[in-house]
Amino acid sequence: MKDLVWDHILSVGIEEIDEDHRKLVDLYNILNHSVADGDASDYVGAVLEELINCTVWHFSHEERLMLKYGYEGLDDHKMDHRDLINGARELQQKYLQTGELDEKEDLAYLEHWLTEHILTADMRLGSYLIEVI
Repeated sequence: MKDLVWDHILSVGIEEIDEDHRKLVDLYNILNHSVADGDASDYVGAVLEELINCTVWHFSHEERLMLKYGYEGLDDHKMDHRDLINGARELQQKYLQTGELDEKEDLAYLEHWLTEHILTADMRLGSYLIEVI
């Protein structure tokens, strides 16, 4: 098990987005530890639900900023958001049915899901917002 570590590499340069991302990284790490420690399935399910709910809120936050500042990549970015949430919800359904999250497969998926989006789509958004705010 490895924690995600927040550092400047994950910063998009917009503090309010970075704050959201730090919270998501923290929740991912809590989930990671809860699975590795064998915590009760209700607890693991609650952490996964919180991660998804915070992600949905965060995506709404980003989309509001995109609308306010006329971001041309809005439609593609929103599609990425929908795909990510759908993938997380599928993982959640799997967990609800089996009571298990695989550390290597499922948590690796969530780690990739989080970091890949920040390092690609959100970096482009951050660069744009830095120029227009």
